Amino acid sequence: MSSNDPRRENEEEAYMQADDAEEIFDRDEDHHMSDGEGEYDDENMTIEDEITFQNDSAAHFDSHSDSVFCVAQHPVHNNIVMTGSGDDTSYIFDSTPAPRPVLPSSYESNPQPRERESLLPLAKLEGHTDTVNAVVFTEPAGEYAITAGLDGKLRAYRDTTPQKTGLAWEFFGEVQEVEEINWMAACPYQKGNEATQNVIAIGSNDGSAWVFRIDHTDPGQPISIIQTFFSHTESCTAGAWTPDGNLLATVSEDSSFFVYDVFGAAAAAGIEYSPGTNAILGLNGEDQRFAVEGGLYTIAISPSGGIAAVGGAEGNIRVVGLPRIAAGAPATKGKAKGAASQSGSTAAGTIMAALQTQTDNIESLSFSQAPFTLLASGSVDGSIVMYDAAHRFAVRRHIRDAHDGSAVVKVEFLPSNKQLGATVSGPLAAAPAAHQNRSWMLTSVGLDGVVRRWDARGGTAAASQGLMQEWKGHMGATENEEGEQAGGIMGFVQGMDGKRIVTAGDDGISLVFEE
Repeated sequence: MSSNDPRRENEEEAYMQADDAEEIFDRDEDHHMSDGEGEYDDENMTIEDEITFQNDSAAHFDSHSDSVFCVAQHPVHNNIVMTGSGDDTSYIFDSTPAPRPVLPSSYESNPQPRERESLLPLAKLEGHTDTVNAVVFTEPAGEYAITAGLDGKLRAYRDTTPQKTGLAWEFFGEVQEVEEINWMAACPYQKGNEATQNVIAIGSNDGSAWVFRIDHTDPGQPISIIQTFFSHTESCTAGAWTPDGNLLATVSEDSSFFVYDVFGAAAAAGIEYSPGTNAILGLNGEDQRFAVEGGLYTIAISPSGGIAAVGGAEGNIRVVGLPRIAAGAPATKGKAKGAASQSGSTAAGTIMAALQTQTDNIESLSFSQAPFTLLASGSVDGSIVMYDAAHRFAVRRHIRDAHDGSAVVKVEFLPSNKQLGATVSGPLAAAPAAHQNRSWMLTSVGLDGVVRRWDARGGTAAASQGLMQEWKGHMGATENEEGEQAGGIMGFVQGMDGKRIVTAGDDGISLVFEE
């Protein structure tokens, strides 16, 4: 190529000649560099990793400024959701995602990237001075929203809309009877059992359990005590109602288990109390068949109300028969009076199974609805086990790596249509009836930040362990210097016949996932 091109001449002038380079650099192979010379400072170096973040959510709620520890959904209007957080507040919001555009952005003349906006709160519930770690709507109509916290307070709000749509809320009462509240459960309601309306139970760090009635029309006692129980000697870690709302079962760190006749229905049916207690059933470590060293932390009651499963340390599960109360046994609005002299069920108190398939603490238990007879357990060891209650609780399936090595926080079989409520809004309102009665469907969440759906039908060799679908969007768990994990999903609710899931994220966000 010709060298008289002016551009080539400029380029040649821009380079040093070899002699010039020798004058500038004195190469001495035996001379060590002084500190900081000729090397990159680690603080100034940046390593760029390509991170692919998958977000399958249809909507999100991000008004909290700290971890979201709990979530509840309205029993009638499933789209209305309440959360509780480490920022000492709760929010109520409508989980219905915004309408999607008819055409994708590629059809626009000048498409621009859009950041999705957060769902807006219907109400901000303030007043706690510590973490809000339990929230519920009362049954049957969701008339009241109740928040409970590590400050020991119960705070009550009422739906002020004329049609009880859950779109406006007003504070009306507060009580504090304990130092810290560990859990809260709304009493189920069955038509004709008026005593169980708008009733909640709580468990405390001092081992006590309390039952309250909520009634904003009572100016003197809008939150009134129905019963108090002091059977446990250590922290009361979990509690659950029987489906008819008559009995309350609780467990504790002292590895004890008690069942209480809250409204007197068991006494009226001729079921006697345990000697020296106000419980109709009590078990603890003194019975070697029941003993669980390290405590009990979760409980589930079967849809029939005849069986309770309790889970605790080192993967231990105990399955216990519960007293049967005949339908129509009277319940009173006051406290239960005395006890009858004869037992109402030969199975009551029977230890039906002692299970230990998993190796670490049991975090969650769930019974399937009829016609299936399954018990699912989620463990800190990262596994899910399904037991067959109809065949002596034989292991139906053991999913050892259900959440990629992270702890399983919650498992829940899809509730019945009655429990899921009747009001459906948005595009899900037109879903086919074929989605109904999917009681074989199990949902799980873990510290990996993933929601997974499992098909519980089939045996131990089910394809992919029965995994149907998964949704991502939350940050997974990270480990601090002490080796403790933080992050992931703390809880969830599933409504609209399971077609919508709303999560409580340790990253401070609630995500809405839809099928």
